[in-house]
Amino acid sequence: MNAISTGSERSGTGAGRLIGVGVGPGDPELMTLKAVRALGEADVVAYFAKQGNASHARAIACGHFRAGAQELPLGYPVTTELPKDEAPYRAAITDFYEDAARSVAAHLDAGRTVAVLSEGDPLFYGSYMHLHVRLSQRYPTEVIAGVTGMSGCWSQAGTPIAQGDDVLSVLPGTLPEAELTRRLAEADAAVIMKVGRNLPKIRRALDAAGRLERALYVERGTMNGSHCERLAGRADVPAPYFAIVLVPGWGTRG
Repeated sequence: MNAISTGSERSGTGAGRLIGVGVGPGDPELMTLKAVRALGEADVVAYFAKQGNASHARAIACGHFRAGAQELPLGYPVTTELPKDEAPYRAAITDFYEDAARSVAAHLDAGRTVAVLSEGDPLFYGSYMHLHVRLSQRYPTEVIAGVTGMSGCWSQAGTPIAQGDDVLSVLPGTLPEAELTRRLAEADAAVIMKVGRNLPKIRRALDAAGRLERALYVERGTMNGSHCERLAGRADVPAPYFAIVLVPGWGTRG
């Protein structure tokens, strides 16, 4: 695997150009002007989705594709069907990213500009980064920052998240419960991502860390049908994919 590029754009030896395009958290109006311009110029638009499912990133951005642009769906072979820490999952997902990189590289070798869509920001928990580390040393590459899901959610909730000397921790809900509890107890403010089926565990960790009463649950932030509520008042059942938990820090000091 190639080393990660240290800049937002670097020169490579390939004929085409790779662009990682952050399309934001869901509301198409939160796409940047730079992202819109890049999509209007790209020869090929690639996007990730589970096999058989529509791509959420495509739904956000498709109104800005150049007329005649070729689309390149990249379908995950597995998502939650296999335990992510076990060998079958790692083998399947590694093979998938290798194949996806080869598919993109074929277009780059033909001299085409390929824009790869990423929900939120491409280099923040985004699948695009798996292409970036494989291709950015070989082809001219640019990464266009996107509004993150967490900033979209705390803006929609109207909740100051951190200020001054607050330490903000961003935690995946897939962490073991004891590790979540420890990190939440140490943080002034926190964002918990990858909620889904982990929500009951997250609730227990927040309670054990003394943070449950401050926690906010945001579902489908910035999208149609979104809502926000205090986590303590929500039923203790798994959450849908587009959910996040916020633990504000600033409000504790005023």
